Amino acid sequence: MKRPNEIAREEASMATLVELTSVFEGIASMRIAQIKNQVLQSTKFFNELWQIYTQLRVDSLFSFGRDESRDKVIDRELYVIITAEGGFSGDIDQKLVQLMLSTYDKDKNDIIVIGHHGAVQLAQRGISYKKYFKLPNKDQNINVMPIIREVQLYKSTKMFYQEYVSLMVQDVKRIELASAIKERADDSDRPDEVISDANYIFEPSTYAVAAHLERTMTQIAISQLILDSKLAQYASRFRAMSASHQRADESRSDLHLEFNRARRSVKDERLKESINGMKKSRSEVSV
Repeated sequence: MKRPNEIAREEASMATLVELTSVFEGIASMRIAQIKNQVLQSTKFFNELWQIYTQLRVDSLFSFGRDESRDKVIDRELYVIITAEGGFSGDIDQKLVQLMLSTYDKDKNDIIVIGHHGAVQLAQRGISYKKYFKLPNKDQNINVMPIIREVQLYKSTKMFYQEYVSLMVQDVKRIELASAIKERADDSDRPDEVISDANYIFEPSTYAVAAHLERTMTQIAISQLILDSKLAQYASRFRAMSASHQRADESRSDLHLEFNRARRSVKDERLKESINGMKKSRSEVSV
């Protein structure tokens, strides 16, 4: 049996782990609330831009704001996968990578990874990717223009991201980016007025204004997917920390019981030694 002081040290270490998991649990909960608010604000702005865009739309295709005369489109499909920056978000990244690889074809697809954890997992599987971007630390004014410039080069783009369903449930999703942008728009209050050269002056041109709106909406859509992924990651982290907190607390209680038993055993052993010593002394006196 372990000595009481050894068990006491283990119990103190487990108590520290209980406190740490509780802190991480609280941080994750706070970040979830902040990101939810940011997503609501950006959704409202996106809908306002979409209404303007649908009024002046000059083409039936959504081109992500690319310059058709200058940008050469690559006849491949781009995969963009959004993962955590670290490996502290449960098993949701593994599920996301598996979802992407279920349809991945190296002859047809190029991969861009957002988040270091995804890059590590792909490297471990021997899957090469075109570029890697760090997952943004901040939740406002996320700079996704480097990603948009890559998206503009490809015929089509699929996004693989994590979706927040609830605090205890997260899912992995795959969407086609252009369709996702259209689906995010709320057309319930779509105006009937058409904005054209007949009633407005555009500088430098209608196409340039439409392209600018496309880039802005693509920026909002990708930013929201990143925020949605971060939301799911924090929820997954919260769930993992809650489970770890519970296990650590149970282990601490078990160690405390073991400490009490060990201390009682030491006392009993000393008591036996004292009694045996007294008996021996009496025997010696009687002789």
